[in-house]
Amino acid sequence: MAQVVETVDVNVPVSTAYNQWTQFETFPEFMSGVESITQTTPTRSHWVTKVAGVRREFDTEITEQHPDQRIAWQTVGGDVEHAGVVTFDQLGAGASRVTVKLDWEPSGVAEKAGAAVGLDDHRVKADTKRFKEFIEQRGAESGAWRGDVDPTAGPTMR
Repeated sequence: MAQVVETVDVNVPVSTAYNQWTQFETFPEFMSGVESITQTTPTRSHWVTKVAGVRREFDTEITEQHPDQRIAWQTVGGDVEHAGVVTFDQLGAGASRVTVKLDWEPSGVAEKAGAAVGLDDHRVKADTKRFKEFIEQRGAESGAWRGDVDPTAGPTMR
């Protein structure tokens, strides 16, 4: 299992950073390799990615979500094993820290070699930097989903 942890400080309030992160369909604007994301339910999304010439489609499900604190997800079905969590911490009135932790199972020679030499670390670092630029240039979120997903109870609205 490969793992990447990356942290970036952004000059927007924690609620702005969090709200933008709930807008999965905007991820292709700052995540390399992500061609599209279609949100199919409040907690499920369909992803299309293309990395190093390999195109994959998979679904993810939010397993835990608490506004302004964290969003956790994992893949469901398919042949991609991927899980992650993003946490949000208030640094001050207009600044916050976003930490991304991803776990995945590389498959195939190219993915395993890329993970072994740290290409995945580099990609996640670049993506978090682009998220910082994206949200700071906007200055405001493009939308928000403030639902709360308890891992044992399922989603509720706050």
